[in-house]
Amino acid sequence: MLHVQQRLPSMLDDPITFAHRGARAHAPENTLEAFALALKLGATGLESDVWLTADGEVVLDHDGVVPGRLRKRPIAEFARADLPGHIPTLAELYEHCGTGYSLSLDLKAPGAGEAVIAVTREAAPHMLERLWLCHPVWQELLPLRDQGARLLDSTRLLRIKEGPERRAAVLANEGIDGINMHHTDWNGGLVALFHRFERFAFGWDLQHHDDLRPALRMGLDAIYSDWVDRMVDAYRAELGWPPLTR
Repeated sequence: MLHVQQRLPSMLDDPITFAHRGARAHAPENTLEAFALALKLGATGLESDVWLTADGEVVLDHDGVVPGRLRKRPIAEFARADLPGHIPTLAELYEHCGTGYSLSLDLKAPGAGEAVIAVTREAAPHMLERLWLCHPVWQELLPLRDQGARLLDSTRLLRIKEGPERRAAVLANEGIDGINMHHTDWNGGLVALFHRFERFAFGWDLQHHDDLRPALRMGLDAIYSDWVDRMVDAYRAELGWPPLTR
């Protein structure tokens, strides 16, 4: 008889299904069209990297550079009006896609976190509680505490030199809400450890059914995938109901 692991509990009633860079497998990544399509396909969250332009606009892009005739130039060297039209601002995302989803943003520029919170307060203040800000150096998130957004240590297991239990304790003590690691770093026991410290456990780069379903079964609070259709199918198979945007 095939043994199927019992599903472990998540901290969220409805684990979040994040569309990585929008519906990246279905449309040009990090465009308003991709983000809108991801939600239409059933994602309950959107993900992007976030950068600042020379005039302080918050924009959504992965590489953070603009191709030129001779070389690529950083987004930080351009005013918003001079960027290619496919790169959206955060405010444009809220205007185009509304606010019925969670939003995960990797902070890629100094000051990006403060700017994201300011734009969200102005354009969509009730999105603050659905906003997850990620950084590979968790200490960089400390100035963003108590401003409404959730904060995530974005790392890999091998980089946690002090060990996961100590990291979980430190994150809890310092007010960092959770940790975001590659799906291969996670197992049910490790998820349970972070949950014991009341820290959220997020897993990224889940592209196949054979990865997606076990990730949900081990109790992860959020998953990230380029393939929104596969992610939604796995969610339904494991949880017995479709994810809903709220």
